[in-house]
Amino acid sequence: MKVGLFVPCYVNAVYPEVALASYKLLTHFGVDVDYPVDQTCCGQPMANAGFEGKALPLAKQFNDLFEEFDYIVAPSGSCAGFVKDTYPRLMEKEGCTSKVSGKVYDLCEFLYDILKVDKLPGKFPHKVSLHNSCHGLRELKLGSASELNIKPYSKVKALLNLVEGVKVVEPIRVDECCGFGGMFSIEEPAISIRMGNDRVNGHSDTEAEYITGADSSCLMHMGGIVDKNKMPIKMIHVVEILAAGL
Repeated sequence: MKVGLFVPCYVNAVYPEVALASYKLLTHFGVDVDYPVDQTCCGQPMANAGFEGKALPLAKQFNDLFEEFDYIVAPSGSCAGFVKDTYPRLMEKEGCTSKVSGKVYDLCEFLYDILKVDKLPGKFPHKVSLHNSCHGLRELKLGSASELNIKPYSKVKALLNLVEGVKVVEPIRVDECCGFGGMFSIEEPAISIRMGNDRVNGHSDTEAEYITGADSSCLMHMGGIVDKNKMPIKMIHVVEILAAGL
């Protein structure tokens, strides 16, 4: 299989270590992975702000750049979800067809569903509190959203449990939003910060050493609250844990 590594712009700019860990994981499992150097923002910020017309050229470029790959993998549930769910509608407006939406995956989703990983080589002897991001749960089905009243499952937790030494815990309200929500945090900062404080306190109550999750945007939001309040808990992307030792 030929895989295109899609690195969202904020990961590229702020969390390059997450992109590197993603590449290490994919190559460890023998995947033929390439990083198209001309990739840009997928257009999610523009579309979420109400300017879908501004996102369309980016969607078309993404489509052309990644069309050749069998799979497109990203360490970000929100960006992968945007390409999967919104590109078809955006491009249909212009009489185009998205040739990438059906083959884009969050990295954890790809490891669990496509590669069916059942063993990881690293060790991470720490207690981590898992944050379930809204996009990951409700768009990509990385886990069971509590409002569905279905048998609980978590692909991210299942992968974490393959890493030697990890103790995975979760806050009481396992899928409560952290309050980031992209443009929501800019348009409604007071509500966003209050939600973030509540979510960070929930994770802190587990007495975990780290908060982890599959979306750097949520970790960035909560990390800012942790830093401002000088809390002892640390942030780490789940991919960095899965790639420990590589």
